[in-house]
Formats: sequence, structure tokens, C-alpha cells
Amino acid sequence: SKPSLDPDKAPVQCRRMTRLTVRIDFDSGGAFGPGKARLLELIGEKTSLRQAAAAMEMSYRHAWLLIQAAEESFGAPLIETETGGSRGGGSRLTALGEEVVARYRAAEKKATAGAKAEMTALAKLAVSARAPSARRKLKPRKKA
Repeated sequence: SKPSLDPDKAPVQCRRMTRLTVRIDFDSGGAFGPGKARLLELIGEKTSLRQAAAAMEMSYRHAWLLIQAAEESFGAPLIETETGGSRGGGSRLTALGEEVVARYRAAEKKATAGAKAEMTALAKLAVSARAPSARRKLKPRKKA
């Protein structure tokens, strides 16, 4: 049988932390969240849309569509691409792309810091709800 978790020590016992995910929904209908931010970061690191897509285990087409949607939201290119040639081509973030990632990560950090107490409380509640002693046993309903 699995050992029961002490809700007060859950982060230490689980090694899996509760985290806040931030998604920004724009009035225009577009959205920007952790997936697009990570894709842009990987393009910046790997200087290749194809390699960034592979690192995220998605198709090149899907990655390209995500970039196009993000660029539509911001109204300008977030990456620049160079085709083939002797250097093999590649992709890099534009200044706007770098700013978008930096501002998104800053907003994410502030939101996480601001919600720390609530997230800790919710994490404890989630762990205690999984403990067998915390489960409420439902009584069968009587037929009317």
C-alpha cells in the first residue's frame, strides 16, 4: 500500500510543486500563454523553429501556426526566419519577440508571487483531499 502524505510536508514529499499558469486573453480574441512563450524561448535558444518544435514534441506546422497566431495578436513579427543557404538558415526572435517573452515571464512571476498564500493553501487542500481519511463517504439516497 502507498504511504499516506502529510499535507504539511506535501511539497517535500511529492517533489512536485503547485504552480500557477498564466494565460492572457486579448480583446481581439487571441491568447498568449505558457506554450507560446516556451516556443519563443526555444526558438531564441536553438535558433531554429524546427528544433524548437521538436523539443516541444510538436510538428513544425503546429509550431508555425502558433507563431502566426501570436504574431497576429501582436500585429508584428515575433521571429525572423532565414532560408537555407550556406549557413543552413534558421530563426531568431525579433526585438518585439524578446520583449513579449520578457513581459510575459515578468507578469507570470508577479502573479505567482501575489497568489503564493492561496496556492499553498490550495495545494494543502488538494493533498488532504487525496488522503483516505479526508474522503467523505456518501450515503445512498433514499427513494422518495
